[in-house]
Amino acid sequence: MANINITPQELAKSAHQFRGEMLSMPVIGLKSSLDHMSLRPGIQYRQTVGEIHDDAEFGPYDPERESDGVDIKGRDLETYLGSVIRNFDPNKIVQSIYGSLTLSGESLKNVNISRLVVASMMKSLGGKLNGVLFSAIRNGAGTKSKDLFNGFDTIAQAEITATTISTAQKNLYVFDEVINRNNAKDLLKDYWRSGTDVLKSMPTKMFIPVEVKEFYEDDYQQSVGGVVYNKTFEKTFLEGSNGLCELVALPNKADAKLIQITPRTNMLVGTGNGQDLEKIEIDRFKAFLVTLSAALLFGVQYETISPEKLLIGKLATE
Repeated sequence: MANINITPQELAKSAHQFRGEMLSMPVIGLKSSLDHMSLRPGIQYRQTVGEIHDDAEFGPYDPERESDGVDIKGRDLETYLGSVIRNFDPNKIVQSIYGSLTLSGESLKNVNISRLVVASMMKSLGGKLNGVLFSAIRNGAGTKSKDLFNGFDTIAQAEITATTISTAQKNLYVFDEVINRNNAKDLLKDYWRSGTDVLKSMPTKMFIPVEVKEFYEDDYQQSVGGVVYNKTFEKTFLEGSNGLCELVALPNKADAKLIQITPRTNMLVGTGNGQDLEKIEIDRFKAFLVTLSAALLFGVQYETISPEKLLIGKLATE
């Protein structure tokens, strides 16, 4: 490797100069999930989101007919302030970056290596958030990403407990069989078909564990086999959904008890995007190591739990 020597001062300068960029780097670590969700930047603690319900409609001409105002069912997208203090050896990160650049034919002489080192650390922190995007449970006394905020499955379970998500409300479907490679196709199809006509008429995502998608593909292959329209083994969209329901298998859904059918616009991921409370600093307190201190805002929420936009599936466990 070329002789590269970066100092804590250079790292600190890059962290300060590119503060906004560095604070947004965790979003890149969330990319595998955010490709199927909606990012809401610039939220400091709380923003009211929700769905507008307006029952007003045209009728035969009548200048005296009036209707009540618009009803907005609000939900709070809450971001929580999280922090990290991490000692690391920048030279180890440099070696990794150098190897990647060499393979792609780039040269370090034109690269701000200090900037890349800090960005690499922040991206890694974003990956930890991504890993608990569905399962996190807010615990103010905790020390991990899983303690910072309430994940999508956690929020859904709280709504189920409160009966605001239920079979009666038509936004909950309860599986009566454990999904396996012999029944996955029919079970997932029944799940989708139980949704409202409005939900089934729009492009949606079905968020499922990787194992469930593999079961679906195996079952589909053995059920349909060599039928002419069975072009590929990997299935991206649910059969029978007219190409509207995309199967989204994510590692962070492993061991999940709940799955979701919803449009991507309903899955909100909130960040601070450089709000005043957020910070990033680099210091040296130990020989050979530098210390990254960072704070950022993060949280998730459903824009609405209306059955026209959301159908939670409760998986059978036995």
